Amino acid sequence: MTATLTHDNVAAARRVSVPRAYRFELVKLVSQWRIRLLVLACWIAPALFVAAVSQQSTLPSDTLFGRWMHATGWAGTLVMLGFAGTWALPLLTSVVAGDVFASEDRLGTWRHLLVAVRSPRRIFVAKALASLTVILLLVAGLAASSTAGGIAAVGNQPLAGLDGHLLSPADAAGKVLLAWICVLAPTLALAAIGLLGSVTLGRSPMGLLLPALVALAMQLAQMMPLPVAVRLALPSYAFIAWNGLFTSPAQLGPLLIGIVVSLLWAVTATVLAYALFLRRDFTNPAHDGSGRRAAAAAGLPLAALVAVTVAVLASASGASGSGIEQDKVQRSVATAFAHLYRLQTEQLNRPAVTEAQLKATATCDKGSVKVAAEGPGNDWRCVVSWHLPGIEVVGTAVYQLDLTPDGRFMADGDGPKEVNGYFLVRTPTGDAPNPLWQFDGNVDLLATPKG
Repeated sequence: MTATLTHDNVAAARRVSVPRAYRFELVKLVSQWRIRLLVLACWIAPALFVAAVSQQSTLPSDTLFGRWMHATGWAGTLVMLGFAGTWALPLLTSVVAGDVFASEDRLGTWRHLLVAVRSPRRIFVAKALASLTVILLLVAGLAASSTAGGIAAVGNQPLAGLDGHLLSPADAAGKVLLAWICVLAPTLALAAIGLLGSVTLGRSPMGLLLPALVALAMQLAQMMPLPVAVRLALPSYAFIAWNGLFTSPAQLGPLLIGIVVSLLWAVTATVLAYALFLRRDFTNPAHDGSGRRAAAAAGLPLAALVAVTVAVLASASGASGSGIEQDKVQRSVATAFAHLYRLQTEQLNRPAVTEAQLKATATCDKGSVKVAAEGPGNDWRCVVSWHLPGIEVVGTAVYQLDLTPDGRFMADGDGPKEVNGYFLVRTPTGDAPNPLWQFDGNVDLLATPKG
């Protein structure tokens, strides 16, 4: 009995705790040259990119907030955020989380690791936490570097929101920080998919590519005219929904749903990866995953999660169709025009006017009475009307709209040229295009149409 207890105590003493295993796995990750290169790139390259683009005469105006990169340093980090959600973060999660288990298969080191740690559960937790730490470090680098580059190159100036209202530098800083925090949720979902692919597919390169492929498929889906419930049921929408933070009032409904959906995906994929990892036969050195098991054990539960989420969102929100309706578009265009008209008035040193005095309204259609004024498209046409104090004549301006399926639109001025044509105005940061010439906006897909 004494000998048995002594042996048990010695075995317990030799067990590696989760914090110790976590430090070991973190050191293994950081010691890889590609991880070090990614960390270096994420903490340096965004600052150089944003600073260089901000000094160019031609700006990426087709990118959200790109047209404001000359005006404020806060626009650059939001341009980088849009790029990160589309390309950078899926690739980063693939390299880190998609390879954290598969690397042991390639090197054939599972037996040594199991002898050292003595617990598959602690191995999984340590590897998951280590990959999460590295991913958070990379995201922090993208955010901090791009912000520093923009502020250093342009300055800490107010930022125009997606409805045209100006955010003070302090407000812009808070919204930018919150936007970067919000995209952590879909990043965690992709990281969990990476863990699942790394566990299920073994040394197969498909495990490494899985997060990027899933992200690409979801991005293609977001470009299609899907129903609102289906669009919000995909975690990729959280990479877009942060746009709602930059309107007044903030469009928080889609953003909160996107975060919750992303976290559900992260939890589901992580639990699946954990369960499959514990069932694995580590005595087989030739383990190479199974395509059939990958589809059954990973694809079907996630597909079921999408189906359940779509049903819940459709019944709870009452949303139907694309969510882009005539009244929503008209209100969004009129609100943005009124805010930007005030900005133009200030830049041209004209008498101040308020949005209440302007009473701006918009009448929008899709170019023909035979076409229903709803859904995305580049054939939207809006006529904006407004009033000026002491002037009886009603002012009008025409805009052509390109409205994407996710609710974002770009309004292009189509006359009169004195109002929304192209001309330069003097600003504190130098000459800039007329703010009413072209502007971006956002339609809340879940908003209730007026009346």
